Amino acid sequence: MAYSTQMAAALSGATPGQIRSWRQDRGAGPFMRPELSSWPALYSFRDVLALRAFARLREDFSLQSLRRAVDNLRLLGEIGHLSAYSLVAEGKSIALYEDDEHSTDLLKHPGQRIVATLADIMEPFAPRPGVIIPHLLHPNAHVSVDPETQGGQPVITGTRVPSNEIAELLRDGVPAEKIADYYPSVNAEAARDAERFALYVDSYASGGRAA
Repeated sequence: MAYSTQMAAALSGATPGQIRSWRQDRGAGPFMRPELSSWPALYSFRDVLALRAFARLREDFSLQSLRRAVDNLRLLGEIGHLSAYSLVAEGKSIALYEDDEHSTDLLKHPGQRIVATLADIMEPFAPRPGVIIPHLLHPNAHVSVDPETQGGQPVITGTRVPSNEIAELLRDGVPAEKIADYYPSVNAEAARDAERFALYVDSYASGGRAA
């Protein structure tokens, strides 16, 4: 699945402005280059995982600190896609979480073994005042995101029906109670949840959801 900047922002919690800034080369190379395409920018599900981790860390750390942590990660020989690593806040530092007994400091004392607790990046969180980012795989009761279903495109839970198709029908004037005439597996409440999720994604258009 190829996610636009807007959808990647809605799923990760990073703002569109942050995402655009992170993919720019300001002399030290892009902080977060899209895995699929740089122009137009198209993000993979792995990219969304990495962006979501950075959005959580960005609550407590400057972008310069994040860049330094990633640079130190690379210096330690870790050159895989950033979504392959669990980067977590540990006090005033950033750590590479390996398991409950092994974590490596990436900021204050790079390479030093420390104890760190893994924060699940799938869970809801609040990156900015007044903004709640929903669960990555279950944005609401009837909308799900699964990289193995429709390539990661948000779908009505328990089906392969893209939620945006349902939202478009509602926007075209089809009542929620009539959606089952088009998609028998989608009930009225699921249709309304698809519309709610579409409105949430729309809030990230043109750099939205900054606060």
